[in-house]
Amino acid sequence: MMDSLMSAALAVRENARAAYSNFQVGAALEDLTGRIHTGCNVENATYGLTICAERVAVFKAVSEGAREFRRLAVAADTETLTPPCGACRQILWEFCGDIPIVLLNPRGKSETVRLKDLLPRPFDASFL
Repeated sequence: MMDSLMSAALAVRENARAAYSNFQVGAALEDLTGRIHTGCNVENATYGLTICAERVAVFKAVSEGAREFRRLAVAADTETLTPPCGACRQILWEFCGDIPIVLLNPRGKSETVRLKDLLPRPFDASFL
């Protein structure tokens, strides 16, 4: 069942700048007020300066004043649903905690996973 968060992730995926990989990803992050913050991947020729959709959504939300989050949707056009990369998992843990993450593709396939299952032993401020 498609909801507004999933629709937002699919829609923003179309804005991705993926000139090198042709791998477009969209992310939509819902804060506790129900507001949805979106992001898409933005590639750079150096690859190291590329930023993933999930981090764009988190940083955009934080820059707009959001501090607590309910869930995230990540959309990519792959048959095997695509989870966030390791760097994104770390950022998501620090800013969002153990939220549910909806993985989906444009053909209606979806799955929901918990961040703790994607990042079972996260590094956070408790280690500092």
